[in-house]
Amino acid sequence: MTGGRETRLLPVGPITVEDNGRAITGVTFGEATEPIAPSPLTARAFEQLEAYFLGRLTEFDLPLEPAGTPFQRRVWDALRQIPYGETRSYGDIARAIGCPGGARAVGMANNRNPIPILIPCHRVIGANGALVGYSDGLSIKEALLRLEKALK
Repeated sequence: MTGGRETRLLPVGPITVEDNGRAITGVTFGEATEPIAPSPLTARAFEQLEAYFLGRLTEFDLPLEPAGTPFQRRVWDALRQIPYGETRSYGDIARAIGCPGGARAVGMANNRNPIPILIPCHRVIGANGALVGYSDGLSIKEALLRLEKALK
């Protein structure tokens, strides 16, 4: 099975979705740098992303295969448990995965999330409630959180 890569313009700017033929493997903000070859899976991902931005979808139903270490995958699985419109701190996630002193390690894993939005790393905030540590820019994190709060 071959995968696809597709870029579309969404409310936070151009987003590129990539798959391996079985599952989504990446979401990046910005245009794809290599030739674009859409697939049924990237089309399905964009249908769900568009519904998310319109407030019609609060939970994604897509197969995901993020590449990462076992620890990173545990963190990313925990991120997927954060309900739409809610936030958790890095410490909350560390405790949820059984690593109570691991807030910094959770932050590093959060920063390396290859599938943002679908794995909602934007829902993780600092212990004091501050918006910190979004690899794609705090303005995008703020926009995603504002969208979810407004449409919850």
